[in-house]
Amino acid sequence: MQTRNINLTINGKKYELVVDVRQSLLELLRERGYTSVKQGCGVGECGACTVLVDNVAVDSCLYLAVWADNTTIRTAEGECRDGKLSPVQEAYMEAGAVQCGFCTPGLIMATTAFVEENKGKTLSRQEMKKAHAGNLCRCTGYQTIINAAEEALKK
Repeated sequence: MQTRNINLTINGKKYELVVDVRQSLLELLRERGYTSVKQGCGVGECGACTVLVDNVAVDSCLYLAVWADNTTIRTAEGECRDGKLSPVQEAYMEAGAVQCGFCTPGLIMATTAFVEENKGKTLSRQEMKKAHAGNLCRCTGYQTIINAAEEALKK
């Protein structure tokens, strides 16, 4: 097994780790207790494992842990601060965009990246749908998710 030392920050907490060079970021996060990051398809198609790496949404199942050296990772559980939900999480709750919850953390992170990148812009629902195209949900018709993204852009 070949290993490498990496330094990274996850939800504000700094880590110095020794990781297997074959380990995915998804595996590393799950091992560290970040359970919002879900193993869905394992091939980057469903988005259940979406996290932000330096504020860019990535499928952590395809992203090697060694690539995360000297980066900042954000997961859904890190978006809640001092017991208060983030504006995106609040928008999801208000819009009723949560069903079984399996895909929700990945969708929240995709929405967070989208909102942070487009703050103050007026965007069409089609643009919002396109931004969420990499996230699949079996429980909802996506309307509430797009409604939540729309509301989060306004906050």
